[in-house]
Amino acid sequence: MRLTRRSFMFGSAGGTAALRAVGALPLTQPSKTRLVLLGTAGGPTPKKSRAAPAQVIIANGVAYVVDCGNGVARQLILAGVPLGSLRHVFLTHHHSDHDADYGTLLQLAWASGLRSRVDTWGPPPLARITELFFEMSAPDLKVREADEGRPPLAPLVYPHELNANGPVMQDESLKVRCAVVSHPLVERAFAYRFDATDRSIVISGDTTRSANLIELARGANVLVHEALYLPAVDKIAGSDSAASRLRKHLLESHTPIEQVGKIAAEAGVKTLVLSHFVPAETPPVPDEVWLAGAKKHFDGQVIVGKDLMEI
Repeated sequence: MRLTRRSFMFGSAGGTAALRAVGALPLTQPSKTRLVLLGTAGGPTPKKSRAAPAQVIIANGVAYVVDCGNGVARQLILAGVPLGSLRHVFLTHHHSDHDADYGTLLQLAWASGLRSRVDTWGPPPLARITELFFEMSAPDLKVREADEGRPPLAPLVYPHELNANGPVMQDESLKVRCAVVSHPLVERAFAYRFDATDRSIVISGDTTRSANLIELARGANVLVHEALYLPAVDKIAGSDSAASRLRKHLLESHTPIEQVGKIAAEAGVKTLVLSHFVPAETPPVPDEVWLAGAKKHFDGQVIVGKDLMEI
């Protein structure tokens, strides 16, 4: 089974949002760039009230997925986004809540009728991860090729490895740039900016306060940023022998909600969307608390993200 590898290394470089619940919305808005929050939970374990981290940008009928937490394919279907419209996948980093269903999304899109090229983007070793997924899935893929007349999947997928700040890709609908952000112990983590003719959208990924992210988000219409509620850290970490390490990770790798507001203010964004909530549900943090924290330093619009919310 053939896998085409392409590795791109880039040199260092330096409103009111419309909201509505999504449910089987057709791709019939070619003039509007849509953003749907597919999953808004933070952390690797399944949650009852929120799906794992993922979002999709839809421009001119093409789906650009950012992160692939568990269940991303089903969330796309619930959002009314055909899996066959997938053309690009962007991974912010290699943590399981962000990439667990990377290969599965490709496989399920293919099983749903995908016949077009898909480019995937993210930190190394993305090409090797892609190759290993196809190797692991070979028994299923070969049977479906034979029984269902499907073309081989691997030649449709082109992984691109990113290593630094800079341009990622550009097509007729979007220009995409990335910036390295701070997520300790992860070798490389990225935020992404998507510039369309009607608006610009930035996805933070997992990060502490990042000067690179602030610069990337400068003047953006929408910033989707992760959020940490500091008073809940001890509850999340627990009291076992690993608690101190988990607490250290949470504090060093994520952004307290008040800092998120500062970042949005410094970047001069119009709308701040909170997502990747830590904690996502235990202990529960009311929306009013997230809003109050973000608004402490940011006077623009703040949205507490929900699964399947379109912005």
